[in-house]
Amino acid sequence: MRAAYYETFEGPVTIKSLPDPSPPEDGVVIKVEATGLCLSDWHGWKGHDPDIHLPHVPGHELAGVVQTTGKGVFNWKPGDRVTLPCVCGCGSCPQCLSGNHQVCDHQFQPGFTGWGSFAEYVAIRYANVNLVRLPAAMDFVTAASLGCRFVTAFRAITAQGRVGAGQWVAIFGCGGVGLSAIMIANALGARVVAVDISDDKLDMARSMGASEAVNARSVENVVEAVRHCSGGGAHVSVDALGSPRTCFDSIASLRKRGKHIQVGILNTEDRHPAIPMDLVVAHELEILGSHGIQAFEYGRLLDMIAAGQLHPEKLIGRRVSLEEGIAQLTVMDRFDQTGVTVINQF
Repeated sequence: MRAAYYETFEGPVTIKSLPDPSPPEDGVVIKVEATGLCLSDWHGWKGHDPDIHLPHVPGHELAGVVQTTGKGVFNWKPGDRVTLPCVCGCGSCPQCLSGNHQVCDHQFQPGFTGWGSFAEYVAIRYANVNLVRLPAAMDFVTAASLGCRFVTAFRAITAQGRVGAGQWVAIFGCGGVGLSAIMIANALGARVVAVDISDDKLDMARSMGASEAVNARSVENVVEAVRHCSGGGAHVSVDALGSPRTCFDSIASLRKRGKHIQVGILNTEDRHPAIPMDLVVAHELEILGSHGIQAFEYGRLLDMIAAGQLHPEKLIGRRVSLEEGIAQLTVMDRFDQTGVTVINQF
């Protein structure tokens, strides 16, 4: 199979011909029809994820067709059109038994704990628990764009933030996660303040439903600007970028008893940022993480898409070849792309 491949962190990413994978006993091999390009893939290439062992094939947002199955797989067969969460639970550890597959003690993550989907084929473990059947009306590019960003944003907004109609939600960072969160919060009847440093991304945020937009480079005090737009602070705020500044500002922008959701991954040197603990205590703020989604929670999301309440296809910016994708992978920290890039030519 053709696959993107690197042997050193921050080293060259090339396309190589590698052996086709075989299905694990509890898994399947999927013919990849589309795979999203995500900032998490850049973090992996930089060496920020301790689960990656070199050499490596990146990629974790995927959709495709089941090619072969392991002997322990009974829910799926060749020809099934599927996608899956970026974090796959084993189904039997204490976390999974409590319904929290997204924090499984033995999780499998394509593109991190194993070779990923920047390839013609990818092997997936824990298939019985984690594969999600695609609706007939959904194309592979849209399904891949759900990947980690849209579904992670969905869980952050609905399960962790419990966002409701009439609330103010602040979204820091208008990349794939941030734009997804804006669309989802808007669909739930919330009012959104979008924060970014790019006017183009803020324009797209407005098109996804943001009521207000703050360019962090154009205001003297981001926190005051968000609090002003939201009439005293956000009920829920999401750091969708992952930096010490956006983490701090997201927490400081909350109104009393508000919730901060950390979705963006911070670089290794920044993973222990300063936070305004005085406000956390005095205003009884909540700080929550959000890490993927369980496969069984896709139902509500797919129902909202089918009902026309959510339009993830509007977030797709570019459809590219594998060669174009790996060229973009190594420069994702420039944040110069608007919308989601999906590889669909292998």
